[in-house]
Amino acid sequence: MQIFLRFVSDPGFQIGVGKDEGVHRTTVSKTVKIVLTKIMEKSHLWIRFTTNNEAHQQWSSKYQFPCAIGVIDCTHIRITKPSQHGDEYCNRKGYCSLNVQATCNANEEFTSIDAQWPGSVHDSRILKRSMVCAQMNNMRQNFLLLGDSGYGITPWLMTPYRNPQTHEEITFNTLFTRERVIIERCFGQLKRRFPILQYMVRIKLDRVASVIVSCAVLHNISKYLHDNMHDDDEQENIADEQELVDEENDLDLDENLRRRGLQRREEIKNLINQLQL
Repeated sequence: MQIFLRFVSDPGFQIGVGKDEGVHRTTVSKTVKIVLTKIMEKSHLWIRFTTNNEAHQQWSSKYQFPCAIGVIDCTHIRITKPSQHGDEYCNRKGYCSLNVQATCNANEEFTSIDAQWPGSVHDSRILKRSMVCAQMNNMRQNFLLLGDSGYGITPWLMTPYRNPQTHEEITFNTLFTRERVIIERCFGQLKRRFPILQYMVRIKLDRVASVIVSCAVLHNISKYLHDNMHDDDEQENIADEQELVDEENDLDLDENLRRRGLQRREEIKNLINQLQL
């Protein structure tokens, strides 16, 4: 574990890790593989997406957005260009990456993470094909997630008003933005804890997803142990994501689903403004 932690705190140079730990580069490589396997075997115990009352109560004990159980967003993790289908991994900023979708709860713990998609794939397409979408669609309760305007609005996925005109819409967006930023703090903490995710993951593509998920597991364990960072309030710089946020979503929503989502947003907007009075 010491070798693995040194590996993920480094931009990914196994030779340097070996020198620091007094082992050969081959030992570093084998050790990283073993630790990755062991962490992935336990990942389902530490990263769990739930749509029950407990998740809602946890959120409402700290935050105010009605019926919320978490936040959803994506972040790009740099990788070396794959030899096959490399252009698919080139994102809008011109570098190769995986577009990683995650959800988090009120405790800033990751509740789901999907790290299999090339950087060129849009956030809303990842959501549409994810376990999170399936679970929320089959949910019996009336809970919801908060997402940015790059997603399509549904009854279970709230997005902000793109051009708020009234005082009520501005109040809605203010509360929405204040609480949605939690996922950016989670991404920021994850990348500061494990700088390999901030710079570049220099290993074979088939193991990159395991590294990302393993770091998310260790992040959650740190939260469980109350091993908080001194700069927890710092969030990820989302400037690179802004073009995606401003783009029209491609969820291919049917009009009825979209209409129900818009109607629910109006209801929540009115409720928020009543509570503000």
